[in-house]
Amino acid sequence: MRVLGLDLSLTSPGFAIIEVKKGKPRLIKTANFTTDSSTAQALRYEEIEAFTLLFIRENRPFDIIAREVWPPARNYVQNNKIHGAWSAVERALSRYGYEVNEHLTPSNVKKTVTGNGAAKKPEVAASVRKLLGLGEDYKFDSDDHSDAAAIALAYLIREKLIKTEG
Repeated sequence: MRVLGLDLSLTSPGFAIIEVKKGKPRLIKTANFTTDSSTAQALRYEEIEAFTLLFIRENRPFDIIAREVWPPARNYVQNNKIHGAWSAVERALSRYGYEVNEHLTPSNVKKTVTGNGAAKKPEVAASVRKLLGLGEDYKFDSDDHSDAAAIALAYLIREKLIKTEG
């Protein structure tokens, strides 16, 4: 089984693929794409879509695609940015016959992976390393990488597809 975890934003959407064999997760790949804030917002969405198309082409197949959902903000501009990034990724996914299957809240991802729904980014990264059997010295290229992996892992834990300690 291969799960694609998505940590989406307009600034730096993150992607992580985790493969599970016999209840053991293995990190296949992480990636992110950083957009330039001086670029028109509509073009940034197109860049995210293009990056996603290439990522899918080079790394498919996927059995499940899990995305972190963002609770609606009172700030319309922030909602617009995240929904635009979601749409860009969904357009790319649909071209390859995929869709987002699972939606997880940020606090649920943190609680499932770390045991603390208010965990900070370093705690999330540490728990992801531990769950994947990576050394403590393993460094993710960015929080987007470890967060996307956490989303995939949270799905796998929730569905009891991987074993965790305790």
